[in-house]
Amino acid sequence: MSTQDILKNASTLASYNVLLQVMFRVLTFLLNAFTLRFVSKELIGVVNVRLTLLYSTLVFLSREAFRRACLSAESGTNRSWRQVINLLWLTVPLGVLWATLLGCVWLWLLEVPDPQKVPHYGPAVVLFSLSGVQELLAEPLWVLAQAHMFVQVKVIAESLAMIAKCSVTVVLVVFAPDWGLYIFSAGQLVYTGFLVLCYVIYFIRFLGSKEAAKKTFPLQHIRDLLPSRPLVDWTVARLTWSFFKQSFLKQILTEGERYVMTFMNVLSFGDQGIYDIVNNLGSMVARFIFLPIEESFYIFFAKVLERGRDVESQKKEDVAIAAEVLECLLKLVLVIGLIIAVFGYAYSYLALDLYGGAMLSSGSGPGLLRCYSCYVLLLAVNGVTECFVFAAMSQQEVDKYNLVMLALSMSFLLLSYMLTWWAGGIGFILANCLNMALRISHSLLYIHRYFQSSQWKPLRGLLPSPLLLVVLIISAGVTAGSEAVFCCDGGWLFRMAHIGVGGVCLLFVLVAVLLTETQLVQFVRTQLLPRYRKKHT
Repeated sequence: MSTQDILKNASTLASYNVLLQVMFRVLTFLLNAFTLRFVSKELIGVVNVRLTLLYSTLVFLSREAFRRACLSAESGTNRSWRQVINLLWLTVPLGVLWATLLGCVWLWLLEVPDPQKVPHYGPAVVLFSLSGVQELLAEPLWVLAQAHMFVQVKVIAESLAMIAKCSVTVVLVVFAPDWGLYIFSAGQLVYTGFLVLCYVIYFIRFLGSKEAAKKTFPLQHIRDLLPSRPLVDWTVARLTWSFFKQSFLKQILTEGERYVMTFMNVLSFGDQGIYDIVNNLGSMVARFIFLPIEESFYIFFAKVLERGRDVESQKKEDVAIAAEVLECLLKLVLVIGLIIAVFGYAYSYLALDLYGGAMLSSGSGPGLLRCYSCYVLLLAVNGVTECFVFAAMSQQEVDKYNLVMLALSMSFLLLSYMLTWWAGGIGFILANCLNMALRISHSLLYIHRYFQSSQWKPLRGLLPSPLLLVVLIISAGVTAGSEAVFCCDGGWLFRMAHIGVGGVCLLFVLVAVLLTETQLVQFVRTQLLPRYRKKHT
């Protein structure tokens, strides 16, 4: 497969992933808005913070290292893929081990919620752990689909699973509200069950078909998906161990505020619920745009660049296209992040008031969302820079970076604890900002050194045009003034006026992007929107 084909497939995957994440976040957004009317904020806090943390920790620690190592190391031969599949099946017993250890911690070492406000906590811990192990059954199939750019199976599987989860949750919330945590446990089990079922059905139909023969797929029968000899490729196994040590630390950084809330009791369950709702609302764009781009283009960089080798020892055309893509990605996430930071400040109060009423818009809610809008900018840049760095690093460099991640993890936990006692929920966001800035600095230094002896300078993508900066600054001032004048106690007419002012300012920002960022616009149209390109050619 040529470099251009890999880029095309990665871009298509990113586009579908963005659409998929949009649907996920919209459904979750509507589901949260709906359940807020039927359940207590304490129940929301336990589900969205403590139980979700249990599930995400179990799944992440069980599979993340395997995913990164196997997607980097696959070579397309029958022998290598059978060894990769054998390695991936280890995620299931590893998941059982983590489920047992974490379940004991969640049941016996952490504070148990008041059973009057949050009933059935113990069974919910067991069921959420079971859902994580159940999802790991599809891991070999997920890696096969990602490595061979099977976009449709992921879109269909995750769409059906999410729709099923939301349907079950809504029905139970309405007709059996007394079930408490059983409601959300059932929804989680349905989600992971549908996910596994869809992947199994797809590969049963695909293997041995004419389409598989046409694509020269390395596996021919469904039994090839089961463990077999030869056992494992020890080079990939060692790389997996390196990523595992790193993933453990990365999980602490990713879910750090939830660990602090869960283990240090700095916020009540009700406050945790409000913080998590605001956090989810603030991270919607980051999750459905930035994360899919990071995941898809990590695969692109891992396939185009040779891990651990410098620029001079690789194909010039491969390095050139990797540098160009990195520059465009940096510019893209920077522009989106700046827009969110500018408009998030003036529209946080209105968004929370519309979404959850006075429960969210009063108190610290708007301040939390404003801070998160600025944090999204750092989150966006870090996602792309680390995406490139992790694809280019050698195994030895990955091991060294583990020490950096360890220092960041420790400092983050300490900062979170201290800043939360000082500033409440906002302290979590401030700690995240500081740690994200340090991670970005490390990645930028690596990228600078990587391209230092070459003609390519992809870090220019972090320099927006002067005209765009001016328009953004003016928009920030205009929308802040609009909020002071029109929002939000004067009724719907004034609210619509405030929204209209923001719409006009956003239009000017987009015009400035079209006029000054021509390379970025071309990249988006030709790579991130392949359907648009096909329609107009």
